[in-house]
Amino acid sequence: MSRFLDGHAGVLGRLALRNVRRQGRRSILTSLAMVVGIGLLVFSRSMADGGHEDWIDAGVRLGSGHVTIQSPDFATRRTLAERLSPTDLEAALAAVSDVGREGGILETATRLEVRGLASSPGGALPVVVAGVEPDVESRFSQLDERLIDGEYLPDGDELAAFVGVDLAERLDLQLGSRLVLTGQDAAGDISGQLVRVRGIFRSGLPEVDTRIVHVRLGIARDWLGAEGSATSVALLLESSSLVDRSARRLGQLLADVPGADVLTWPEAMPELEAAVRMDDFGDYVFHIITLIIVALAVINTILMSVLNRTREFGVTRALGMTRRDTGAQVMIEGVLLSAVSGFVGIVLGLAVTWVFFRNGLDFSGLMENGMEAAGVIIDPVIYPKFRLPTLLGSVGFVFAIGVGASIYPAYRATRIEVAEAMKFEA
Repeated sequence: MSRFLDGHAGVLGRLALRNVRRQGRRSILTSLAMVVGIGLLVFSRSMADGGHEDWIDAGVRLGSGHVTIQSPDFATRRTLAERLSPTDLEAALAAVSDVGREGGILETATRLEVRGLASSPGGALPVVVAGVEPDVESRFSQLDERLIDGEYLPDGDELAAFVGVDLAERLDLQLGSRLVLTGQDAAGDISGQLVRVRGIFRSGLPEVDTRIVHVRLGIARDWLGAEGSATSVALLLESSSLVDRSARRLGQLLADVPGADVLTWPEAMPELEAAVRMDDFGDYVFHIITLIIVALAVINTILMSVLNRTREFGVTRALGMTRRDTGAQVMIEGVLLSAVSGFVGIVLGLAVTWVFFRNGLDFSGLMENGMEAAGVIIDPVIYPKFRLPTLLGSVGFVFAIGVGASIYPAYRATRIEVAEAMKFEA
């Protein structure tokens, strides 16, 4: 029985292949439409994935990292009362060390942040003061690469401050200017700290250039009475695809530390996640429209083939082929045409993207002054990123096109009546 079924399926497959080859011109035109459509899909998805990865990377570097460890209430209250105690901080750093590079962790930034006031003879503005470790933070946030004057928290200067250009302009600050930072310390009292401006940066984001002040972690702890503490431990990973795995592992290691909570970047920065999702939604709408056009081309080819072979189907039915066999033959033709064209399209899309765009697609002509979205400056040069789930999704789309586009033509083929079909001229 198994051999009979295999032989029967083989006959249907050979008949389907023969018809695809016999209708060579029509099959080639349809294949070209599919190759171009699938190739465009692969190119578009790889560029979109690369753009989103750069977008996320820029956001987490200026924000809380791909993963952050902090007190459960710090996200809502943002006060030192919700800081990580020395014991909690030690446990958090031990967990990070345990996950290490195997979890894709590139940098670990320990920060002590407080909302306060920056005052100078030129005025006063609300700011967020971040006590940081300069060597780590320079690699993590890359704010030192935005330097326009001075240097980033130079060694040997414990009272150095790094401020944004907008804050410097509004408070009339220059290199060496004195600045008084005022905030609520760990005891709940208002405390001030005198610092000197040693560097000025421009990120391109007004809320960052106006509100962010970096000082050394040691002076921030002394000023705020939070020795050995931190408000967060921010982690920078190799890729956003590693976030869930690393966060899950850290959560397991810190399960017995109630004062330490693990947050992923979508939880810590919902605005950025929403912006990425909206952009992704727009991409999928474009892809669906492209796939519908490709599917219509396949439907047209197979349906025309069915209508032109009415007599042929009538003869095969008269010789013993069932309605089910006729429909299966047409389905195999559609799937075969889609599979070959889809494979070529995927390979072509990967090849073109890699050969011509692996060094990035430059949109600086369209974004001359940069582009901001969800509090992130988007890099005008987008690099493609090839993800296995994307490629598997493309294969799934190809299969869906082949099956979906063949359903109606196959149904029409099963409705052909033998007596009527024999009246058609060969």
